[in-house]
Amino acid sequence: MLPLLPLLPLLSLLSQETMSIDRSPVCVIGGGLAGTEAAWQIARAGVPVTLYEMRPQHLSPAHHTGDLAELVCSNSFGAAASDRAAGLLHEELRQLGSIVIGKADEHQVPAGGALAVDRAVFSRDLTETLSQHPLITLSRQEVQEIPTEGIVVLTTGPLTTHDLAQDLLRFTGMEYLSFFDAASPIVVGESINMDVAFRASRYDKGDADYINCPMNKEQYLHFWEALCGAEQAELKDFERETAKFFEGCLPIEEMAKRGEETMRYGPLKPVGLTDDRTGERFYAVVQLRQEDKAGQLWNMVGFQTNLRWGEQKRVFRLIPGLENAEFVRMGVMHRNTFINSPKLLHPTLQFQHRPTVLAAGQLTGTEGYTAAAAGGWLAGTNAARLALGLSPIQLPVTTMLGALIDFIATASAKHFQPMPPNFGIIPPFPSKIRNKRERYGAYRDRSLTDLAQWQKDLGLRVRG
Repeated sequence: MLPLLPLLPLLSLLSQETMSIDRSPVCVIGGGLAGTEAAWQIARAGVPVTLYEMRPQHLSPAHHTGDLAELVCSNSFGAAASDRAAGLLHEELRQLGSIVIGKADEHQVPAGGALAVDRAVFSRDLTETLSQHPLITLSRQEVQEIPTEGIVVLTTGPLTTHDLAQDLLRFTGMEYLSFFDAASPIVVGESINMDVAFRASRYDKGDADYINCPMNKEQYLHFWEALCGAEQAELKDFERETAKFFEGCLPIEEMAKRGEETMRYGPLKPVGLTDDRTGERFYAVVQLRQEDKAGQLWNMVGFQTNLRWGEQKRVFRLIPGLENAEFVRMGVMHRNTFINSPKLLHPTLQFQHRPTVLAAGQLTGTEGYTAAAAGGWLAGTNAARLALGLSPIQLPVTTMLGALIDFIATASAKHFQPMPPNFGIIPPFPSKIRNKRERYGAYRDRSLTDLAQWQKDLGLRVRG
């Protein structure tokens, strides 16, 4: 069991900042990975916290126990190697004293190159550890409204209850809250074959903002047949009710099944697109739209899909120009409550219109277990700093955690989709490193160096 940690050195900074200290408990709503991490970091800083978790009194459609941080989809936190995106985030969180990653390491089970855990023991240990902390009160009740006073951290995840979701609508504005995730795949720009693809906007309106992957009739028909025959992912019982939304954001495979020509009159329409290099017009065109500020990530326009991930890679790599596409996020269609973070959050995870309310986890548009814990670390740390009268912090964007939070806070709000950790969001080096393994290793080395210096400059504890 992890020892109770002493107060963070940030307490010594109080003499440098003269804001008042809030002695009332911080409220954390949701006992998943993000909420568990947030509550621990708040208590670790010497601040009392009440962690609200409605289970086991009220179980969600996906959960089976009342334990904190229950893993519902898999027992894997992703690749363990630090030259992989998930593995780098693991290591950053180790350096920052994450309880979630600490317990994952403690209860690790063999899983090849992944960090996987004995999920029952992992969740039970976290529940016992937090329950025994003198500054953490675990309240087993459903929260139906966001408290109007005090410091609050929202970590309710993709299955936020109906009543609280309705209050979130009021708090954020209806146009800034989604209950259904219909997302297209995102690929790394460097992996697109620009000898085949070309830059252009339809009818040459504005700048050449899109990458276009052209098809002749034979290529299109081959792609169409493969798409119609591809295997779909099975919807969970509680997600079937969202199937009614499919008509408004039809999966590309369902569109294909409606007829050979349907996609050519939809997202693959070729009109108004010409390759200036050759003057050639095409039978069909797949467009990709820039996803991030640096232009490293590209979204496949209109390709929301419910295909299995392996099938997505197989079929979408039949598209000319995407033969070697590197996917950082696969297309998904499922029930998912998340906010439009670029419109609502600062990079500190504070809400812009009420800075004493913070959010973390999948609710903010990050994806994956490790990303949830990472957001919980930052939201919890900043909630504690607010309570202690200190200024909130941001991590360097050269770290995986800093880059991920910066992305969700600054991405295009119009096209915002949830994002997992990936190297495509890390700022590139001035000189291009063409070898991918070497490039990712360089990102890792820079990240950990910058993180250590950042911790030193702030006087934060290195490791737990």
